[in-house]
Amino acid sequence: MKLDRALTGFLAALLFAAAGMAVPAFAQADMARRTTAITYPLNERVTVQFRGTTRFPRMAGRATVRRTSRNGSEIDLSVSKMPRPFELGRGYATYVLWAISPEGQVDNLGEIKRRGFFEFDSKISVTTKLQTFALIITAEPHFLVARPSQEIMLENLSPVARSGRQLTTSAAVQYFGNSSDFFRDVRTPEIAEIDYSKTPSTILQAKQAVALAKYAGADRDAAEELAEAASLLQNAEDAWKAGRKEDEVDITARRAISMAVQAETAAGSRGQAREARNEQIRADAEMRKVENKIDELQAEIEDLKRQLAEERRGRELSERDVANSLRQIRDLRGENVRLSEDLGKTRTEAANTKAKLDAIENERKAEAERQERETRLKNMQSNETSFLQSLRRFGTVSKSERGIILTLPETFWSDPRSAAFAPNADVRLSSLGEVLASNPDYKIEIESHTDNQGDAAELESLTRQRSSVIAERLSIFGIPNNRIEARGLGSAIPVAPNNTARNRAKNRRVQLIIVPSI
Repeated sequence: MKLDRALTGFLAALLFAAAGMAVPAFAQADMARRTTAITYPLNERVTVQFRGTTRFPRMAGRATVRRTSRNGSEIDLSVSKMPRPFELGRGYATYVLWAISPEGQVDNLGEIKRRGFFEFDSKISVTTKLQTFALIITAEPHFLVARPSQEIMLENLSPVARSGRQLTTSAAVQYFGNSSDFFRDVRTPEIAEIDYSKTPSTILQAKQAVALAKYAGADRDAAEELAEAASLLQNAEDAWKAGRKEDEVDITARRAISMAVQAETAAGSRGQAREARNEQIRADAEMRKVENKIDELQAEIEDLKRQLAEERRGRELSERDVANSLRQIRDLRGENVRLSEDLGKTRTEAANTKAKLDAIENERKAEAERQERETRLKNMQSNETSFLQSLRRFGTVSKSERGIILTLPETFWSDPRSAAFAPNADVRLSSLGEVLASNPDYKIEIESHTDNQGDAAELESLTRQRSSVIAERLSIFGIPNNRIEARGLGSAIPVAPNNTARNRAKNRRVQLIIVPSI
């Protein structure tokens, strides 16, 4: 019986060690992007402004959204100063409007069609079944893509309801952009300026769609669909060169895009199925190896058991044979202990190795974050001159140990003792908000001061109101609240004695202290 237990333990140790040799599989996850979703009330028109990128600051957008039923929202969107898509890099041929829910559901609402050959304006009217969603515009290879690329052109800002009531927003909607290497692959077709100006957009998109299908492996896994898409594309090009009607060319090119998307989808599904079959074949082969090893070990166990039974039945065997049997048992037990110790050492070494790798990865991440902060700081320093020049349009600009100080003139207010804006102040604050929103690495401290003419509590209340209304307007223009701090200091910190009207005018001031937040 002791021999049986030793053999069983030896077999278990070998099988456990063999199972530990399996190689884990790793998967790559896309990075989530955040944007703001808006809950649109029933039967109310809501105006939404769009913010573009610093690369193309002339871009702008405006949408009117009206939810007409619990399952439908009507969207009328107009955009202006859109750049040519090919200027963004390989693979981009058009723009697509998306609706994104807080749960990450994406809805392709339609193509923003170009008008002209340079910067262009365009309009689109669409509907979506979503009630709470964010709107973004992305550059895409073609209009039938299933999810947005990471090339964001415009995204919605905070809404304005015509009734004036506050609308519900979700400030942290997450979705996964398409991070495919297709946009960086040298095989991806580039669009020359001459092609963009003379070739219909749908043909350019069809070329990208066929390239995407090939990139997905359609040459091997969806050859028939790919061949049909390529044929439709060739027909569209031939029809265009032959001077056919633009509508006929457009229909054929769109059919080519649709067929290319089918080829891309089929290639992905069939490729995954083939990989699953190959993985099952590999797993079956490994299992057969384990089963064969078990059979070999079981045969050895049965042979040893038979030898032991013969020894027990044949009491005539000599003490030498008994000693040999006992030695075999000790050897097997020692081997079992050795294997257990080796397994423990292997686990300890694996844990130590993982800890070292984690430490190296943490150091790498810390260094990357440090380099990113240094890069952002250098960019701020290099852009500081132009930033200061932009701020001088709105008041007096100076620098101190606290940061950049912008002093707004008294003309922003309707009266020296009022917190209401002058008639032209909204336009100037809107322009100031755009400048500050395009420089997100600065924190904004708003300090309001006045002279000492009047009750101290009323003067402090006035300065608090002025700081608060400026903070609220900057927030409406797209600056996050966590970047803004507003204070009213009354007459506590004068810059000149309050003994003359001129000095009192100097003491009535609102200052924006702009401090780097890196």
